[in-house]
Amino acid sequence: MIITVTGRHLEVTPAIRRHAREKAEKLLRYYNLIKEIEVILDGSAGKYKRVEMIVNAEHRNMFVGTVDGEDLYACIDQAAHKLERQITEHKDRFRNRKHPA
Repeated sequence: MIITVTGRHLEVTPAIRRHAREKAEKLLRYYNLIKEIEVILDGSAGKYKRVEMIVNAEHRNMFVGTVDGEDLYACIDQAAHKLERQITEHKDRFRNRKHPA
C-alpha cells in the first residue's frame, strides 16, 4: 500500500507528515483492499487550510474526504473520520445485500 502526503502552498513538517501517515494507516483496519492513499494539504486560502484524503481501492472503488478549517491536525482527523464512515457504509452495503427470493 502506498501513502503519499503532499502540500500545496504549504510546507509539510515531519510532525504533520507523521500524523497524516498514522491516520491513513488506520484506514486499513476498515478495508483491506486499499491500494493507495493520497493526502493533500492545501494552505492557499490564507488562514484556512484544506485537507483532502483520497483512497483508491480494488475494483475501482474510490473514497474522498475533504475538510476545511484552521487547525491542520483537526482537519486530518476529520477527513480520516469521514473516510472511515464511507468505507464502513460501503462494506455494509455490499456485504449485506441479498437477492430477493
